Amino acid sequence: MKISQASERMNVPGSVETSVEMSLRQPDRAQALHLLGERLLAEGYHFTTVTPVTHGRINARSGNEWARTTADVFGWSRPFRMSDQASSPVSPALHALMHAAQILQPVDGGWRSTLRASTLNGRLYFHSAYPTDQDDSVFFGPDTYRFVRALKTEFSLFPAVHRAVDIGCGAGPGALTIAAQFPQSEIFAVDINDAALMLTTVNAQLAKLENVAVCKSDLLTGLAGEFDLIVSNPPYLVDPGARTYRHGGGTLGADLSLAIVDAALQRLTPQGVLLMYTGAAIFEGRDAFLMELEQRLDGGNHAWSYEEIDPDVFGEELDEPAYAHCDRIAAVWLRIWNRTMAD
Repeated sequence: MKISQASERMNVPGSVETSVEMSLRQPDRAQALHLLGERLLAEGYHFTTVTPVTHGRINARSGNEWARTTADVFGWSRPFRMSDQASSPVSPALHALMHAAQILQPVDGGWRSTLRASTLNGRLYFHSAYPTDQDDSVFFGPDTYRFVRALKTEFSLFPAVHRAVDIGCGAGPGALTIAAQFPQSEIFAVDINDAALMLTTVNAQLAKLENVAVCKSDLLTGLAGEFDLIVSNPPYLVDPGARTYRHGGGTLGADLSLAIVDAALQRLTPQGVLLMYTGAAIFEGRDAFLMELEQRLDGGNHAWSYEEIDPDVFGEELDEPAYAHCDRIAAVWLRIWNRTMAD
């Protein structure tokens, strides 16, 4: 079925049916989202997601109240109008697909997409719209770009990967990056968030990657066996609302990262590696996350390395009570591997 056939005969208020025959009259949500993604890719869609603070500033500029392009709709999360189809950034076909995918939110005078679409390494990723207020929001942003870039620099360490898992996969960038690099391997993308699992499934289909298994799992619960490679880009901030996609727990947001480390150490193959991109709150020059790692890892059976890859991220969080005495929040890269690999 051609991409252009996607919206045929979907009866959406305000939409116009095309004349192309299609066998699928009403696709389910995931299928409609897949078709929407294919159409955006075919049209050359591109968008780089910025921090929430930057996003808010750009949208607050005069003239940005309403969307004029597809990037405004699916990237900047701006509302759009369908009253004048000639000038609308959303065609009737796209509008029909958005309706079928259940991502249309009515606003005064128009509509708004409840999902964004970002591009990274030539792939399109659906994730939650701005602002990400819901507990089950699926985050994608500058941390994601740093995570994937750091991950790709590590691939030279691995002549082969048979089994890998991305813990807390979100929209799936970690799992999909590994799957593309090692097409013969078995890659698991796991999360506790059903919304993340649905979007990862669609994003893997859009990337035409068939070696990704999407599973609901808390850390590695329910998954059998060991892994050559375990990766994670977990939430690491202290969120007053304890939203799942954002809250890293106690120890200034490090508890979830530490729990992932503990789980991974029990499931690595003899030559297995854990790679983690996370954040660390620095207080009077001390890194609480690093100190916890030292207690767990020094003198043990694993070699490890740790480095700051960005010394200052999410500076606006320092105004929150949880960070009242912190100097900064750093983005860090953690490698842990069994000593048999280091010897």
